[in-house]
Amino acid sequence: MAKILVVEDNEMNRDMLTRRLERRGYDVIVSADGEECLSRVQTDHPDLVLMDMDLPILDGWEATRRLKAADATQAIPIIALTAHAMAGDREKAMEAGCDDYDTKPVEFSRLLEKIEEQLAKPKAATPGLISLQPIRRPINGQPPILFAGGRRQRDEPGSA
Repeated sequence: MAKILVVEDNEMNRDMLTRRLERRGYDVIVSADGEECLSRVQTDHPDLVLMDMDLPILDGWEATRRLKAADATQAIPIIALTAHAMAGDREKAMEAGCDDYDTKPVEFSRLLEKIEEQLAKPKAATPGLISLQPIRRPINGQPPILFAGGRRQRDEPGSA
């Protein structure tokens, strides 16, 4: 089952989310602040992050920006969890890089739908890891052109 990082400074909220997600079969890891979140993402490689936006040390807004700015972590879905329910707060979370937004107090069934929706999305390719398969048939009587390391090469005997 998927691994979820719960980033929440309120111990009661963190424990409640952890228990309920584990009962649903998710592997849950926790963090109490934005700085610890950045470390946990690097070491534990979660499939999704539930991010409280009002955190000590490094707030959720900045932690989200940093995760989305890094090639290695930008594809990890982040759902903002916040007591901010004013007009424009959802847009602010999306501008910071969150993939979805939910308000506190958490309505678990609604949050679970958002989690499942984010996990069902196809993973974006990590930049720089594009795999091109060569075409091994002649095109217009010419040997195919292969692309390797950004250089064009003819697939001819003796070319490497």
